[in-house]
Amino acid sequence: MPDIVAVDTVAAAIRTAQKSFGEREAVLDRGRRLSYAEFADQVRQAAGALIAHGIGPGDRVCLWAPNRLEWMLAALGAQYLGAVLVPLNTRYRGAEAVDVLARTHARLLVVDQSFLDTDYVGMLRAAAPGSAAAPGSAVAPKSAVAPDSAASDGPVSGLPELATIVNLEGESPGCLPWQDFLAGAKPADLEHAELLADGVSPDDVADILFTSGTTGRSKGAMANHRQVLGLARDWAGRVRLAAEDRYLIVNPFFHSFGYKAGYVACLLSGALIVPQSVFTPGAVLDLIERERITVLPGPPAIYQTLLEDPSLADRDLTSLRLAVTGAAMVPQTLIRRIGEELRIDCTLTGYGLTEAPVVTMCTQDDDDHTVATTCGRPLEWAEVRTGTSASPDGPGEVLIRGPHVMLGYLDDPESTAAAIDADGWLHTGDVGILDQRGYLRITDRLTDMFTVGGFNVYPAEVEQVITAHSTVLDCAVIGVPDDRLGEVGRAYVSARHDATLDTEEIIAYCRERLANFKVPRTVVIVDALPRNAGGKVVKPQLRHRALNGE
Repeated sequence: MPDIVAVDTVAAAIRTAQKSFGEREAVLDRGRRLSYAEFADQVRQAAGALIAHGIGPGDRVCLWAPNRLEWMLAALGAQYLGAVLVPLNTRYRGAEAVDVLARTHARLLVVDQSFLDTDYVGMLRAAAPGSAAAPGSAVAPKSAVAPDSAASDGPVSGLPELATIVNLEGESPGCLPWQDFLAGAKPADLEHAELLADGVSPDDVADILFTSGTTGRSKGAMANHRQVLGLARDWAGRVRLAAEDRYLIVNPFFHSFGYKAGYVACLLSGALIVPQSVFTPGAVLDLIERERITVLPGPPAIYQTLLEDPSLADRDLTSLRLAVTGAAMVPQTLIRRIGEELRIDCTLTGYGLTEAPVVTMCTQDDDDHTVATTCGRPLEWAEVRTGTSASPDGPGEVLIRGPHVMLGYLDDPESTAAAIDADGWLHTGDVGILDQRGYLRITDRLTDMFTVGGFNVYPAEVEQVITAHSTVLDCAVIGVPDDRLGEVGRAYVSARHDATLDTEEIIAYCRERLANFKVPRTVVIVDALPRNAGGKVVKPQLRHRALNGE
């Protein structure tokens, strides 16, 4: 097994990585290459700059930007001195970001005004309380929101606690450019950062990660330093991440997959961090070839997209050793194709959620059938339970207990009590079953299950069957109202690039393989399924389409 650093604060992780990995390459981003020694020094510079701009232990620092070097510097710099990281989904609109900034009492925000031509600051100002475009007001045209209009209470009127907005790149009216932000750190600030780092406790809150909010208002799950580093260490150990690895991080940093099982895992193992801000198949394949990437985690959709790239057959992907993915079920055909067509030696699946980011994982000794049909077995820290009192060995809600379950939801004791019971079990809302070996199989979400004539249908089972069809690239199944049966299934499917979908053929294919009540009554062809930035299908959007007859 590779050596993985055992530390329990971010500051200790930075210091130990600098000492242990020194001149090893740490980051490759947009042509910039940093050693671990240089990376650690730049984290300290960011920590000093945060102090210079009024940030101290316990203050909340929000990041609303894509994967890049500066994201890690700002995040690790904040945690180094004891401030709290609050990542924002880059797909958030103004109102969603205002909500999180207000609820966390954020003091400083980092944005990237160059990312996908998005005016993040303009969206904030338009949506902030009191704005002409805020909810309850008449929507003003973009020109009506002056780019430098900020009240005396801060850069965004209506968010008085937000004192500073730092912009990484692009147009930044009313913002502090990143280089000017860094230049604000004086020697005394750097010295102060080290003193504050010495005082950070493993039990101090390190981050607040907000749930995706696809079915309601998002909630902020809190984790401490010990949990962040413990989860990253467990994940790195299970996948055997080593200093020789070159890890292309496509999963967004605002998600625990790109953050804790991403760059933090690299920090503990000495692996090279290669951030990717936008997933473009050609660019990803270029990077794999040119930089000899060895590790490529991501949701199933990224592998499906890579497999459809017309240049794939001419690519040299022999450096790849590991793919890591996860979903309720991963099509067995996808596991096979990852091995045969992407030439990746090992594909692993796992299971986690915002409230407990890494719970189960397969191992490199598991066969393809196990990898495709299960999420692996619990990591050493986790107790996992399924079933019901009436059927202890049958499917039931997945419950998790252990030291890495979140501390609770920010300022929401009622939701915390509803999620974590008196015995410490986290109620996930997922339905699953543990087999005789202790491997977990997720059958679906409690909220996604629908009932056809009194029989429960778990969409993931149906999706597994449909995605095995040779013409299907992607699939999502929902329940739609039916006068006779209450609900019936509807499948939304997209085609492989070289295939033509026949909806009746897909229904007949299902009838050969599924009980009649599980067979979708209708199949709708779409160009692509709606997904959130974490790769999950946003089924409420599909239900909305169904209600409108689409």
